Amino acid sequence: MQDDDQLKYGPLTASCAHVCVDMQRLFHEDTDWHTPWMERVLPNVVRLVEAHPERTVFTRFIPAGRPGEGRGTWRRYYERWESMTVERLGPEMVELIPDLARFVPPAEVVDKHVYGPWDETDLHARLQRRGIDTLVISGGETDVCVLATIMGAIDRGYRVVVGHDALCSSSDETHDASLSLYHRRFGVQIEAVSVQLILDQWR
Repeated sequence: MQDDDQLKYGPLTASCAHVCVDMQRLFHEDTDWHTPWMERVLPNVVRLVEAHPERTVFTRFIPAGRPGEGRGTWRRYYERWESMTVERLGPEMVELIPDLARFVPPAEVVDKHVYGPWDETDLHARLQRRGIDTLVISGGETDVCVLATIMGAIDRGYRVVVGHDALCSSSDETHDASLSLYHRRFGVQIEAVSVQLILDQWR
């Protein structure tokens, strides 16, 4: 991972926004999708949000309402994970972790029913209206929804800066492999650096 005293492609400016991926109660609390590292990275995520709450967009993953719902393989997915449907969890569990929910507003929220936030929401249009060309990305999981968010951002031409110490996964092995992937295969399009370097370079 790059972690020098400068970002590879220069400092972050007013054309940068922060997309914080799925830092929600259903992943933070004692559920079948509990992500143990979320508590560990939460302070760094809070630091990023605190720096620019008005430039932060939180995504929230909204599971199917009940077992048997969903299109195509998502239907099978929620048969496997029926405990994680909104009916079983309770609607309050899709909310952001309270430490982050307090920043809304001015931070914004985008809800999605799939891993990536691009196809079924107006996120890209929102960012384009604000002249955003660079995204700082944090949240979870590194190898699932974060990965989908990053790949969609790359496809749309955004500069992507990942706070590697503000990401989490329920799998250490695939978290590490994903960070290696970001660095080795997408090194021109992804800058994976520390939260401290991002804060130092965001003007």
